[in-house]
Amino acid sequence: MYHLGRGKRKNKLSECFVLFCFRVYNEGNKGIPKDPFPFEADVQVHLIGEGCRSPLESFWNGNSMIFIMQKGHAERTDKMEESQRDDATYILEFTPQKGSGPVALSVTRGKQLISLYTLAQNPNMTHLKISKPVVLPPLWVRCDSSDPEHTCWLGAEPLKNGNKITGISFHVVTCNADKTCFANLEDLKKAHKFRHRSSIVATKGFAQYELIRSTTLEDTVVESESNIYVDITWNIVDKILQTPPLTAAATLNIRLESGDPRSPVFQLHRELQFLLVLAEGLKTGVTDWPEPLVAESAVELVKELLNDLKNKLDGFNTSVHKNDAEKVQCDSAAVDSSIKSLFNERGDLDFAEQLWCKMRRSVASYQDLVECFTLIIKSLEYGEIQPWIHQGSSSLLSKLIQQSYHGAMEAISLSGVTPIQMLLEIGLDKMKKDYVSCFIGKHDYFISTSVELQEQVHRIQKLHHMLEILVSCTVFLHFKHENLFPLMQSCIKYYKENPLNEKHVFQLPIRPAVVNKFYQNDHTQIWRVEINSGHGQKEVKTVWQLSTSPPVEHMTSNNLVNGNTEESMYFITMANCSQVHFA
Repeated sequence: MYHLGRGKRKNKLSECFVLFCFRVYNEGNKGIPKDPFPFEADVQVHLIGEGCRSPLESFWNGNSMIFIMQKGHAERTDKMEESQRDDATYILEFTPQKGSGPVALSVTRGKQLISLYTLAQNPNMTHLKISKPVVLPPLWVRCDSSDPEHTCWLGAEPLKNGNKITGISFHVVTCNADKTCFANLEDLKKAHKFRHRSSIVATKGFAQYELIRSTTLEDTVVESESNIYVDITWNIVDKILQTPPLTAAATLNIRLESGDPRSPVFQLHRELQFLLVLAEGLKTGVTDWPEPLVAESAVELVKELLNDLKNKLDGFNTSVHKNDAEKVQCDSAAVDSSIKSLFNERGDLDFAEQLWCKMRRSVASYQDLVECFTLIIKSLEYGEIQPWIHQGSSSLLSKLIQQSYHGAMEAISLSGVTPIQMLLEIGLDKMKKDYVSCFIGKHDYFISTSVELQEQVHRIQKLHHMLEILVSCTVFLHFKHENLFPLMQSCIKYYKENPLNEKHVFQLPIRPAVVNKFYQNDHTQIWRVEINSGHGQKEVKTVWQLSTSPPVEHMTSNNLVNGNTEESMYFITMANCSQVHFA
């Protein structure tokens, strides 16, 4: 009778688990929920959507939706007490502790959840009253490494043929920081062959190297998350920590945040920041003026510029100015020339652009703007100056200058947001020409004036981010045209379709020979070997990985090994421990 009662309770728990999984899965199909789902008093489940950042990404390359189960924090409520009296109810009220990180379950509890998941996916479990079997996302359970093997993850992944579930593949991930756990390749092969009764195995290597490191700079509050690293894969691994051969496949991964003072285009970034201040002021009506970069006042600098024009009247030789519509040739020399031009201000600045350069360094208040533009408009009205401007300039000031050539200027009121808009427009015109001169070809999307000012500013930010990437790869990695061109085409395509995202990782397939001089004498950040046997759904895999950062966010060095290690080295083993095929 005892065993029968125990079986009934297990069946009820299995039925409840099935309903719970389907409920979470259906919620995910409506949109990935931010909050976790509670199951029993000690468990919560997070649903990680396809393409979202996964806690498994350091060792598992699955990119589909997944369940993550971990320890939950539940408040004791009447509903909880009621559920404990009723074996058929297992979903409880759940109150997460704010600010708490992920907490692992015991390995024993993890195995129980994996078992329930397996029953939920088995189409032969007809007593569970599953009307129509649904292939659920893979389930991964955080474990606390309380067993001798230091198990930190348990996973279960359905095997399927179309929409039909044919079996389950089980994963076990162990992690240790003990240097005595350093593996031998032949021992790993033997263990794999013994576990899976395999006679033939294949090996595949992976290594990740950091080419440009993120560092905390003096006088900065937040550490930059910028980095450039390369992922390299190859077949046939000869030994642990083998250096990747030059015949391997390599992918450059670039994530750059703008504003690094070491960047050759840092001054251009500061110029962009002032543009953003104006755009925000135009939108909100409140402008947070930055500290001036020069001692002279904006009014004094504008007076000097106007006096210089009055003395020379036609001091610009327009015949040497470049036509901004001229298309840059798509060759290596053009790229190198455009990069070099970044370090020196363009030589074809018209009056409005020169005005922007002076005012953006010196304007400290709204009153400064009004006084400066008042001086300029009076000089134009009296015919004291006849400044040269680029053809195609769309700013209000440029239109007034063009009208002054014919002695008929429209009257404008320098009140409200008009002065801010005037300065923003000439800054936009100037910076568009700066950025377009750095890229191959003419990209109307980024310099279009047919969209509102706020959107124009947003597109300028995209151009600057692309420029930061271009300059970093040119200056620090010494890339040539053959690599720069496809990289920029990829960036342009991405930013024509997506909003600004400085955390996006841009990828570029390259030959290892292009970057091997940067890593050949350096330590790898991640080194991994995969040992495979079998094919198709019967393929099984053992993975051994070394990394310099903890690959498991819910574990610390103290959890992984007794005592502190001299160096940050973490060894992780992931294995298909077994597979179950449903008849």
